Amino acid sequence: MSLHNVIVLVSCLLASASALQKLTELYKWSSLDYTFASDEHKSYALERGEFVPENNLPVGIEVWKNKLFVTVPRWSNGVPSTLNYIPLDVSSTQSPKLTPYPNWAYNREGNCDGLTTTYRVKADSCNRLWVLDSGTVGIGNTTKQVCPYAIHVFDLTTDKVLRKYTLRPEDTNDRTFIANIAIDIGSKGCDDTFLYASDELGYGLISYSWESNTSWRHTHSFLMPDPLAGDYNIGGINFQWGEEGIFGITLSPITESGFRLLFFHPLASNREFAVSTEILRNPKLTSEEIYHDFVVLPSRGPGGHITAHYMHDNGILFFNLIDRNAVGCWNSRLPYEPKNLGIIDVDDEALIFPSDVKVDSLNNVWVISDRMPIHLMSKLNFNDINFRIFFATLDTALAGTVCANNIPYIPNEHSNYITANVY
Repeated sequence: MSLHNVIVLVSCLLASASALQKLTELYKWSSLDYTFASDEHKSYALERGEFVPENNLPVGIEVWKNKLFVTVPRWSNGVPSTLNYIPLDVSSTQSPKLTPYPNWAYNREGNCDGLTTTYRVKADSCNRLWVLDSGTVGIGNTTKQVCPYAIHVFDLTTDKVLRKYTLRPEDTNDRTFIANIAIDIGSKGCDDTFLYASDELGYGLISYSWESNTSWRHTHSFLMPDPLAGDYNIGGINFQWGEEGIFGITLSPITESGFRLLFFHPLASNREFAVSTEILRNPKLTSEEIYHDFVVLPSRGPGGHITAHYMHDNGILFFNLIDRNAVGCWNSRLPYEPKNLGIIDVDDEALIFPSDVKVDSLNNVWVISDRMPIHLMSKLNFNDINFRIFFATLDTALAGTVCANNIPYIPNEHSNYITANVY
């Protein structure tokens, strides 16, 4: 057993009991803390308002070897670092402190050479960490664009910056808000890589080519919100996010065509959509030329709002159901319809707003919950547990669900089911 798995197993044995049936609570916090250089450093940050614990909300996770990355957006003052990690091989507490990645200086607010605010990050099979910095401080009406949108790519084996690319002015508009990215490594290897970014409020989809080091923007009516799906009831709070367009994006395995499918959904929607990356990789195609290449899937039904989802290499899609305090799944060998959408786990306390879900290279499913609507629209009780990170092995997560059917996994052929069921 690897050191990673040993530490995870020991941590799980120490975790508190939960009503959850499959997900195991690994970490939990009432409020976040960081690995400041010293007590004096922390006291200085508290006194100057550079660290205000109640303003720190974790939203995104990613796992690479012994690092569990956790992102914290700068929605208010007092967030000392936006990109952080927990060392899985040395963490022995249930409420570990976050360590800035790659260091404190790179996460300093106002440093436009570094990171201002990031939401969800992605580690790829080429040992690169992809980070989209929104360059913003604040949220909603308080948002200020203090630095331009930029893509930061790190070499995870050295923790050095491989590249920083600033999005072109044409890639964004005056409403742009980007929280999610997907990374598409093609059949030619690591240089054949594209990043896709979803512009939630500007209703666009951005492509970036690693090889050509350039970016471009796509538009489509499927990227817009459904005006009938903007009402939410989460954590005892009723609210409206009616303007929330394309949000979660994830990629299928490579299909017979040599390209992947990008699955996406507006946040204010109960539907999933898809488009081939063959379309997204071509900067010369116009919106009119690609209109019919975007495909709509059947509705998930009421209570089908999703923020994040992630498709595993075996073609199984994992997603959060934020209205239901649940994590779900879909085996893409089956038609996309409500009866084939399984529930992995649900908990009306521990899973209030499961903000992000990922699957690591060891086939562990990871979920973070953060009570985001309560944080934004009411007030968190910092005597309670507000933030949690869970995990489960892939087999444990899928056991007993419709997603664990008997159709065998056949490398390079299972994608036929995906293509057939989407188109």
